Amino acid sequence: MKYVILIHSNPQPWGHPTADFVAEAQARPQEERDAGGAAFDAMLEELSRSGELKGGEALGDPASARLYRWSESGTVATDGPYAESKEHLAGFFLIDVASRERAEELAPNFAGPGDTVELRPAYVWDEPEG
Repeated sequence: MKYVILIHSNPQPWGHPTADFVAEAQARPQEERDAGGAAFDAMLEELSRSGELKGGEALGDPASARLYRWSESGTVATDGPYAESKEHLAGFFLIDVASRERAEELAPNFAGPGDTVELRPAYVWDEPEG
């Protein structure tokens, strides 16, 4: 079962890892920040070894986004950010796990200070009959 773990954050200035740029993380002692980073890296390494981590990417500044909306008169392009929001999509991870329970076990580990994590199943396309 594939799930996408979406990381929403609003680092100022925009940067990665987001914990280096959000006030909630910067307020923590450096020792705690370092330990949290090491634990996160170890978890990603374990998920890679187990085959559950399929990929992921940090995303660039929402201000550099370009949005394309369909309209009857033709596609309209506008500059980002794509939404008026306190938080923006900062990155994502794709996991392939045995169950929703496993995905729900993993998802909280992706949340850091100042972040919101969204766990969403990947869409399963119907197989064509043939």
